[in-house]
Amino acid sequence: MKTIYSSETFLIEDGFRAEHRLQAARGYWRAFSRKLRYPLGPKGKAVSFIEGTLDPTHAISAVSNEGQFLGMAGFKTPNGALVGGGLGDLARTYGWIGAAWRGLLLHMLERDCSDGSLLMDGIFVEPEARGRGVGTALLHAVERHAASMGLKSIRLDVIDTNSRARALYEREGFAPQSVLSLGPLNPIFGFSSATQMTKSVGR
Repeated sequence: MKTIYSSETFLIEDGFRAEHRLQAARGYWRAFSRKLRYPLGPKGKAVSFIEGTLDPTHAISAVSNEGQFLGMAGFKTPNGALVGGGLGDLARTYGWIGAAWRGLLLHMLERDCSDGSLLMDGIFVEPEARGRGVGTALLHAVERHAASMGLKSIRLDVIDTNSRARALYEREGFAPQSVLSLGPLNPIFGFSSATQMTKSVGR
């Protein structure tokens, strides 16, 4: 693995280690299960699907100096996303009928990439690693990655029930641009609105 940042207690690495795939899938589900409970639940199947479709080329991970997985940030490009997969991948986990309606729900959450901007595809820190600067370090690594690609900004969505994440983004200079209201879909996805936030990155 390529180390892109190191502190006294943890490393930030490009991608994620093969031995961390299952833990990364569990962490992703823990972080986003409220939003994904209907499209991907129950937990066992959701973790299995996520584990099978995680793409290390669209990830940056945090690891302790002892090799313990601490968290991950993902991003989306026209070539893929942290959690990818298509209808066939859904069908292998949920069957074709389950894949059909789950695919429709997931499509409602899809966000398109835009020229000149890196679209984040989730960031989370394991509970035992919170408060150690891991989330901030992951965000900074994503910024450096975007700058290395010649992009001008980073774009992300934060849901109204995730005040902890929004506070981090605001501290790091992300500014709200627009708000999407779910209206009657609120009971399905577990949140009422999502705020799109952006931050310019240096070259």
